[in-house]
Amino acid sequence: MMGKLLTADFFKIKRKGLWFLTLLGPVGVVALQMVNYGVRKDYLLQQSEDDWGYFLQNIHSFTPLAIVLGIAILTSFMASIENETNAWKQLIALPVSKLSVYLSKFTVLAILLFLSSTLLMLFTLSYGLFLSLGEPIPYLELAKYSYFPALAALPILALQLWIASVCRNQGIPIIVGIFGVIFAYSSYVLPDWMIWKWPSLMNQWDEPIINVMLGVGIGIFLYMVGMIDFARRDVK
Repeated sequence: MMGKLLTADFFKIKRKGLWFLTLLGPVGVVALQMVNYGVRKDYLLQQSEDDWGYFLQNIHSFTPLAIVLGIAILTSFMASIENETNAWKQLIALPVSKLSVYLSKFTVLAILLFLSSTLLMLFTLSYGLFLSLGEPIPYLELAKYSYFPALAALPILALQLWIASVCRNQGIPIIVGIFGVIFAYSSYVLPDWMIWKWPSLMNQWDEPIINVMLGVGIGIFLYMVGMIDFARRDVK
């Protein structure tokens, strides 16, 4: 049954622009650096002896913003698909549990998030090779800067899906998402406990893996809370 729910959810988003948004995020992040390096490549290459490392830091400076904004838009669109056709009630009327319905939505969004991270890694690698940043190519760092922010952002995904699923007015999750983007932009001044700081991979210990572990742990917790709340509500 879970496979059928996932298939149905992927079919619903087929022509709703979610795949385009999944592609737009990593393309936009790398495109900004294409402009940056296209205009002042020589200057940027003089800023560090580690050309790849400096390049990845520039890419990463925009990644948290793209992830937080993308999550807000994707979750709102996912819920809007059901709200526009009053499909929540029809879906719940089927012989499936609300828990499975909620899990399916979360799984689809998580897949889109990590697909976007994979594309970011590929586009970053491709443009880095185009810039001839030298050898060796830091594949582990590429993977870290591509996937760690997504893992650290799982609590944001769980929170935004929860809000979008229980609110008929999708303006509310969008507003929350906008505040999240502002928080992510100001992550360097946020306390370490705020979930919007975690995709930046910054913390007082200077250990990105801590953000990842917190993201996975708190993400699972918020997902469970949201799922239980969704299951207890009457679908209108």
